[in-house]
Amino acid sequence: MTGTEQLSVAIVGGSGYAGGEFLRLALGHPHLNVTQVTSERSAGQPAALIHPNLRGRTNLKFRKAAELEEADILVLALPHGSAAKRLAEFEGKARVIVDLSADFRLRDLDLYRQYYGEDHPAPEKLNEWVYGNPELHREELRGATRIACAGCFATSVILPLYPLLKLGVLLPKDIIATGLVGSSAAGASPSEASHHPERAGSLRVYKPVGHRHTAEAIQELPGRFPLHLTAISTLRVRGILTTVQAWIPDGYSDRDVWAAYREVYGAEPFIRIVKVARGIHRYPDPMLLDGTNYCDLGFEMDVDTGRVVLMSAIDNLVKGTAGHALQCLNIAHGWPETAGLEFAGLHPA
Repeated sequence: MTGTEQLSVAIVGGSGYAGGEFLRLALGHPHLNVTQVTSERSAGQPAALIHPNLRGRTNLKFRKAAELEEADILVLALPHGSAAKRLAEFEGKARVIVDLSADFRLRDLDLYRQYYGEDHPAPEKLNEWVYGNPELHREELRGATRIACAGCFATSVILPLYPLLKLGVLLPKDIIATGLVGSSAAGASPSEASHHPERAGSLRVYKPVGHRHTAEAIQELPGRFPLHLTAISTLRVRGILTTVQAWIPDGYSDRDVWAAYREVYGAEPFIRIVKVARGIHRYPDPMLLDGTNYCDLGFEMDVDTGRVVLMSAIDNLVKGTAGHALQCLNIAHGWPETAGLEFAGLHPA
């Protein structure tokens, strides 16, 4: 592809947070041209009416999915279960399909049944999809035409743990992860947030046990240590701050954790290790990451007990959803991996 060529993109389910965020990012991408955005409820209305941050950035209007025309890339931003049940409808519309839901993330049918409470609607299709986590699956993503974007809470758990488990830095003990998540990661939609702001900003434990993203972490992380996830909805709309408690062998120190992160993530464009001795931003902070595709990682050790607390911060709508998807598309098409994702965030937050 030359520097001037573009691929057409259609977004199905563009009135939700995930679809709207992908639209925002794609509008600034040098190789993407968004030609269609669908919404059953908002058909005929300007996209900028639902996503007011895009005023003046696009003249697109929502259309119904039945009016969908062919495109080079199809991005599915539908509720869980919809994409798998309607896959035949979409496969003829584009050569490349990116699914932002959980429908094609898991390869193990028993694991899917355990965490989603039903049999997978299209089990024969699962092997066609690449799990959309660039840090773990970069080589598989090259040339991929079916990308299942990784879950946001799962990403915030997998990224801090993966290097330490891969290199054997952790003991085979229970791992406990607690995520403080914004309402957009806890299931609120733009319409719910506008009509019921008190719900969008509530502080509550919304999934104390059995979180569905546990299945992704089990699938992607090396080893099979007991893993326990708890999600708490916070007063923010964007962002996830996850703390992970694990255990290290006697004689291990900060240096071993640093070495593992450097070895695995040293060349990663969107992973930053945040561990400084002074200032008010000594640990990862999701407020500094709004709108960015970064994952900030930090850690602190309790030498007396052998406990290490890992910390990760992401914007769940970018590194946890739309930005992750765009990063995967960049890799799949051989574009610069950071294309369309250069925003550095804001300070003060």
